[in-house]
Amino acid sequence: MPSPKVFVSSTCYDLGMAREQMRSFLLRLGYEPILSEYSDVLFDPRAHTHTSCIQEVPNADMVVVLIGSRFGGRVIPEALTNVDLENLVESSFDVTVLEDPEKLSITQLEVLKAIDASVPVFAFVDEKVMHDHFVYQKNRDLVDKIKFPSIDKPETAKYIFEFINFLTHRNKGNSVVSFGRIEDIENHLKKQWGALFQKLLREQREQQFETRRLFTITEQIEDLKTAVISTIGNSQNREVARGVIKYRRLSDFLYGLNLPDFSIVTESNCGFDELMRSLDIVSVREVPNRKGPSFGRSALIKSDGTFYELRFGEEFLNKISIDWHSFISLPAEVRQVVFEAISDMGRMGPGILRYRNESFEEYFSQYLEKDEPKTFTLEDFMKEASSEEDDES
Repeated sequence: MPSPKVFVSSTCYDLGMAREQMRSFLLRLGYEPILSEYSDVLFDPRAHTHTSCIQEVPNADMVVVLIGSRFGGRVIPEALTNVDLENLVESSFDVTVLEDPEKLSITQLEVLKAIDASVPVFAFVDEKVMHDHFVYQKNRDLVDKIKFPSIDKPETAKYIFEFINFLTHRNKGNSVVSFGRIEDIENHLKKQWGALFQKLLREQREQQFETRRLFTITEQIEDLKTAVISTIGNSQNREVARGVIKYRRLSDFLYGLNLPDFSIVTESNCGFDELMRSLDIVSVREVPNRKGPSFGRSALIKSDGTFYELRFGEEFLNKISIDWHSFISLPAEVRQVVFEAISDMGRMGPGILRYRNESFEEYFSQYLEKDEPKTFTLEDFMKEASSEEDDES
């Protein structure tokens, strides 16, 4: 049976006994503890042990960090490349500790990697260290002149305390708990994990209720649309009413393209690929994400490299293509009236397209180095869209 994996991060020399007790506690709960000294981390012989520890963190379901009197070993540059520091800058209101990342410890980088990978972090600070942290907060300018009793090496005090500041000033998950005994940590985690499990069960029930409610509302809206359309006097007016409902997303998409001549929409019978070519769009690419392959967005790339950023993915673009082929089968006068009616109603929320007057490669350069997004030529995309249209037929 799968068990929650809990990565225990801390210095080993001063907190060795605490780590051992944490391991016993996790095993009693039926969880799977991950501690480097028990060979729970894969130490890839092709990489430094620091890098191996950092790469293991995203495989955990939770991270428990214990902060004591020692700073620990300073991280090597190779391990630093595994963490998106720019993302971390946005995750806390106090990022002083990130100003000189080469001075981070391996324990600190493990926690930063967890935050970067959206792994929940439960942070605990020795109560003596926490007391001295309060003193540090009041005397930051005098840190080099004060010897803090709880800190093993005075020169590391600033880095330990600034790391605590980073954790306590996070945008979310900023709970940091002091402890005097390991039992304090155990009691806190039992209550927190029990409450979290209870909350997830409650949210699941509420989600099921909301899903049923939305389904009912959707059915009611469909019935209402049918009833309204059936009351419209002649067949052409009914066709216009259906068009206003059916082609709303197509309308928003086309308005976002800044068409130089809107007569192509109301009069032309060109295919979707021809429409794209008339706007100098030559390919479709996924928008890269700082944490993974894609935001679930697409980019319509022009021949000069600039692009339209679409708030939705390739599947949405396929549906737009199908809508277009259906739309151009309508009489020109109906198309004109449909678009005028939709224009009078105004756009729904933020635009779904945004033009970026900058090269796609330059705009996403720092993310393209990490992951090469999927690219379609316009011809490839149209083949895929055509096959989806055939499936719907």
